Amino acid sequence: MSKARKNDLIDELANGYEQMLEKAVGDIYRSEQKTESSLQHLIHNAKDKVVELKAVSGKEAEQIAEYVARDLHHLGDYISGTGKELNDWLGFEVALLESEILDLLLKAADSTTVELILRNRPAEPSDIEYAVDEIAGPGTLVCKECGDSLELRRATRMISCQKCDGEIFTRETN
Repeated sequence: MSKARKNDLIDELANGYEQMLEKAVGDIYRSEQKTESSLQHLIHNAKDKVVELKAVSGKEAEQIAEYVARDLHHLGDYISGTGKELNDWLGFEVALLESEILDLLLKAADSTTVELILRNRPAEPSDIEYAVDEIAGPGTLVCKECGDSLELRRATRMISCQKCDGEIFTRETN
């Protein structure tokens, strides 16, 4: 595969993540029934919509849906468990984000939405790992090998650490 085609694919997957996030967060924010099962249903609907728009393939959409759910749950767990805010979860100032992704994350971080989504859901581990080739939402990720930080200002396909070639990252939160 040519480098240009590989970069196009990476952009398509990141755009698919953002489209899925936009649909799922918008729908859950407007929904009167904010539960874990309704969130899963809305992520599934968002996945179908992204496939329908031919943004990504069905197989890619399945994987991206898992990444969106992972990041939304981690954000909710973090805000609910610590009482901190979106800035803290990102590891940098929200002003550095594009306004569209910021609006989505602020809606997802809304305390009412977080509390209702997480009600009756078992706690998940706080150190979720992000591996090379996965899509990660915005935030600061840290290489588990060397501790080098990587600031993601939008959804990005993970690449190996630029410092040590490490392949596993965790989210740095304040």
